Amino acid sequence: MPWTLPALRLAWNVAKHQVAPWWVECSKEAFSAGLDQLARGLKNVSDSREGKRKGRRVGFPRFKKRGRARDSFRYTTGAYGPACDRRVKLPRIGRVKVCEPMGALTSRLAEGRARLLGATVARTAHRWYVSFTVEVDRQAPPGPSRRQRDAGPVGVDLGVKHLAVLSTGEMVVNPKHLAGSLRRLRTTSRAHARSRPGSARRRRRAARLARIHARVAHQRRDGLHTLTTRLAKTHSVIVVEDLHVAGMVRNRRLACSVSDTGMAEVRRQLAYKTGWYGSTLVVGDRWYPSSKTCSGCGWRNPSLTLADRTFTCQSCGLVTDRDLNAAVNLRHLVAASTSETVNARGADHKTRASGQVAGKREPGTATAGQTGSASLHGGAA
Repeated sequence: MPWTLPALRLAWNVAKHQVAPWWVECSKEAFSAGLDQLARGLKNVSDSREGKRKGRRVGFPRFKKRGRARDSFRYTTGAYGPACDRRVKLPRIGRVKVCEPMGALTSRLAEGRARLLGATVARTAHRWYVSFTVEVDRQAPPGPSRRQRDAGPVGVDLGVKHLAVLSTGEMVVNPKHLAGSLRRLRTTSRAHARSRPGSARRRRRAARLARIHARVAHQRRDGLHTLTTRLAKTHSVIVVEDLHVAGMVRNRRLACSVSDTGMAEVRRQLAYKTGWYGSTLVVGDRWYPSSKTCSGCGWRNPSLTLADRTFTCQSCGLVTDRDLNAAVNLRHLVAASTSETVNARGADHKTRASGQVAGKREPGTATAGQTGSASLHGGAA
């Protein structure tokens, strides 16, 4: 049998009466979404084995037991959507009361300024969430606002000691949400491990452990959204590094701290928020030595280690914070990125909500003494 969605649906229709006699009580969309994810996973396996898929070799999909993984299903057809101010309508379930008001989405749908593409129902820490995929008519701003032009470009250096250090001198404190809840996590994890499997007390402790993890994730997400929204609204150009987070977490001493900061999430949010607010995102080259290069004269210190928190230039005598020096160097990439993305052949100048945009570099466009390059994201400045 081929690993395609139509073939899997045909096999499911033949076997569902024997393996799942309760299927009539559920919406067909739950099974259709599961089969679609299975078809995508099986296709990734075959493409990886045949060399059509880049990256690491993809393993065979594993069975996800209810309660042991992220329980979710998706609606793509049927009568679903916001019913009134604080209720949503879901097929086979009916009207469900929600916490957030639905007035803004309801008015957009009624006026024809939005279109529903799907709804995903998921459970996290014994709480159910419904999220709608909506296509909204958003008018792209023609360029940066006056407030963004006055603030100018900014370099953002992400780290562990500080969540972000801006080239303006501002240092955003790392809240370390996971470290603040680590004591409760350890106590709850030990109690959960010592309880008897299958008991009611073990289920209660598992629910408490899930709530602690969900609270940490929500705190981290809220802080990152606050930071990225402020940067996209107040600066015309934002420069960040292309960090190899997957390689950074291999360091067992820094893995927990790096994961707690959410460095990759900062870049992901900036990629689409800069397009919303008319600013520009510039991603510096991964191998650009921003921390080892003097922001004043360009002298480079190849022997600088992570333990050295102060950068001292032996050429011009500049003494500054290591992260602040890196942020200023990232801001200097704005001029290089402008020449590369405008003059180089094959670059993509379209405004995109997310994803990387090519910025090919012609010979001789890099600044003297710098080995890095930059790529352009978001809207045009």
